[in-house]
Amino acid sequence: MAEDVTILGAGIVGICTALSLLERGQRVRLIDRGAPGQETSFGNAGVISPWSIIPQATPGLWRSIPGMLLSGNKPLAVRAATWPRMIPWGLRLLAHGSETRTRAAADAMAHLCGPSIDLYRRHLAGTGHEALIRDSCYIHAFRNEDAARAAFDSLGYRIRAEKGAPMDLVDHPALKQMEPAIGPAYRAAIVIGAQARCTNPGRMGQVLAEKARAMGAEIIQDEVQALTPAGTGWQIAGKARTYDAARVVMAMGAWSAALLRPLGYRLPLMAERGYHIECPAAGVSLENSIMDMDGKFVASSMEGGVRLAGQAEFAQADAPPDPRRQEILARQAREVFPDIVTKNARFWMGRRPSFPDSLPVLGPSERHEGLHFCFGHSHYGLMMAPKSGEVLADHLTGVRPNVALEAYRATRF
Repeated sequence: MAEDVTILGAGIVGICTALSLLERGQRVRLIDRGAPGQETSFGNAGVISPWSIIPQATPGLWRSIPGMLLSGNKPLAVRAATWPRMIPWGLRLLAHGSETRTRAAADAMAHLCGPSIDLYRRHLAGTGHEALIRDSCYIHAFRNEDAARAAFDSLGYRIRAEKGAPMDLVDHPALKQMEPAIGPAYRAAIVIGAQARCTNPGRMGQVLAEKARAMGAEIIQDEVQALTPAGTGWQIAGKARTYDAARVVMAMGAWSAALLRPLGYRLPLMAERGYHIECPAAGVSLENSIMDMDGKFVASSMEGGVRLAGQAEFAQADAPPDPRRQEILARQAREVFPDIVTKNARFWMGRRPSFPDSLPVLGPSERHEGLHFCFGHSHYGLMMAPKSGEVLADHLTGVRPNVALEAYRATRF
């Protein structure tokens, strides 16, 4: 008889893990305080990129931090109460900014991001919602031609090229031909092919959760408050009731580290909050996902309108949103898409679970039998989720991984 697996967290990572386990004949239970797929992954930019494999820490990152903190567009912000934790975390981040570490992280990221498009299409097959995933390019747009040329020769793009990413450096007229809604702000771009985008990440989470339920998963809405060993298994204290589990997967994103702390884990996980506005009557549409390399936001057409998602704000996970972010994103939208209508834009904030090396904690605990980790995917959760689920499902069913999991171990910190 298949053993029970309880997954704490029903975001896109937890849902994909559940689907991979169900495919292997396991009995699965998901517990989350909210509806499945409606937290962090709900509001992202929808980019599904096998080539988003460059970590946040790269050589020379330190030079750009003051500008990002002081810019009027505030692509980076740290709330005052968070600085005591942010300083040691930031020093860890900068310590990873060597070419050797960047390349090692890129290898580990490529393993998780590479098969994402094919795996999502497999999970969506038979749901009637296969069109949620669309082929596209990922356009990295620059407001300065020299900056675009310099970036094209930089380490991050060299690594992508070495791994086979199809890329072109294009000027403004070529970019305008690809995306007529773009105004004169962008002077050049690096266009990365063989990508996809999800036109509604929140709905995809709902669809995949319903598929998991139809395959036999039990989905419980309850707030997990504590996790403790109990005999040969685990006891999960929820706000509504207590649950017993033989094996547990921790997939609660930015809330994971706090739940693991009583068990002796001290993990440098930060809640890196991101924002979006979604313009329901935008008056423009985009064929591809466009990342503004100066403003650090991504624009994409969604089922609900044109969405601009981005910003990096370090704060307590449950701190209230910063309302100023809405106007910042709206102003940036009007700068680069002159005809866009931002009136009645919907405003959203979510929490990325970020480690300094941009890699998740993934795999079995080395301290506790029956405890497994699948969290901390930083900016890459939507892309890494399906392969992370495959990796963990293989481990839980005794399949030997085809790559070593050392890069993702909790003990690396």
